[in-house]
Formats: sequence, structure tokens, C-alpha cells
Amino acid sequence: MTITESRPGELVRFRLDFVRPLSGTNMAVFTFTPESDGTLVTWIMTGRQNFMAKAFSTFIDMDKMVGGEFERGLAQMKSVAEAAGRT
Repeated sequence: MTITESRPGELVRFRLDFVRPLSGTNMAVFTFTPESDGTLVTWIMTGRQNFMAKAFSTFIDMDKMVGGEFERGLAQMKSVAEAAGRT
């Protein structure tokens, strides 16, 4: 993971280089939107799929495969922000 852009309170953009189960590179971004009771965090990941990745995703539910990781990552971010006194 390599941070490619960071604007405090707005966004963090980063490059993800995967090795397993399939190699590839994706771009991801956290965006932060202030709300009356805290901050809405959105996590978006994009990338191109080669033939093997397309075939793999035909048989494997990618949301099930990485969705839990997204949820854990967002929960950890929330814990860190709350511990620092930011919501």
C-alpha cells in the first residue's frame, strides 16, 4: 500500500499492490464528509481485471472475499479516530 495523495479532513488516496491470490494493482480512496454527528467515511477501490481475475471473479464472490476486510478496516479507523477525540 502506497499513499499517493492526502488532504487532511478530505481524502486519502492510495495504491494497492496485490500478490496473492492474484497479482494486480488497484487504486483506493477514503473520503471524509463531515456530518452533524460525526464523519461519514467512504472507501472506494477501483482497478482493471486481467483475464485470470475476470475468470476468478466469475466463480468467487469478490464482495464476500474482501468486504469483511473493508468492514474491519473501517472499524479500526473509527476506533483510532475516537481514541484521538475525532469522530
